[in-house]
Amino acid sequence: MLSVENVDLYYGDAQALAGVSLEVPQGEIVAIVGANGAGKSSLIRSIAGIERARAGRIAFRGRDITRLESHRICDLGIGQVAEGRQVFPGLTVEENLEMGGLLPRARAKARAALGEVYALFPPLAERRGQLAGTLSGGEQQMLAIGRCLMGQPELIMFDEPSLGLAPVVVQEVLHTIRTLNQRGLTILLVEQNVAVSLKISQRAYVLENGRVVMSGSGEELLHDDRVRQAYLGL
Repeated sequence: MLSVENVDLYYGDAQALAGVSLEVPQGEIVAIVGANGAGKSSLIRSIAGIERARAGRIAFRGRDITRLESHRICDLGIGQVAEGRQVFPGLTVEENLEMGGLLPRARAKARAALGEVYALFPPLAERRGQLAGTLSGGEQQMLAIGRCLMGQPELIMFDEPSLGLAPVVVQEVLHTIRTLNQRGLTILLVEQNVAVSLKISQRAYVLENGRVVMSGSGEELLHDDRVRQAYLGL
């Protein structure tokens, strides 16, 4: 579904990604793991069109999206749940969700999608008139995911979805990701909790200093001695 081929990304003279290649097959959860500063968020931003790769190619369903504007990439069916949630704090829960349904691909189904989001996240339905900035961190993460779903994505990129959340809320978020995958959505997951992300993913890639240094099934990497020593403290 998504193909990244030999992508280089620079911030000024500083190289963030170097020859990164990966595949995200339809219907799978694919995890990207690595230390802080490894280039994980830069990769997500490159795919989303927020940053422009200097070299390489990114394709979605066989179509080259490397030079497309981010709003066009969204309208092709790639959604993003950004690091830090980034809800609109001065808008209500429902207004935030309605913002997600403004994509051309999503407008015809916006009302039905709103009902589906409320069914998936009942606390949002209870707080539909509440300002998003007054929600708890977990509720804001629900809102960020719901807003993404309003855009009718086929692939969702999650960038550190558990960051700053209580452990019990983290489990709820990861359960939601598995549920969405079971419903047919393809997932690209960047997550600081390496053990959990490898457990729920069909395949995974390890990034170090902007390069892919290992890849394999989630299960393989979970039991790889190098990964266990570097990221799991084992």
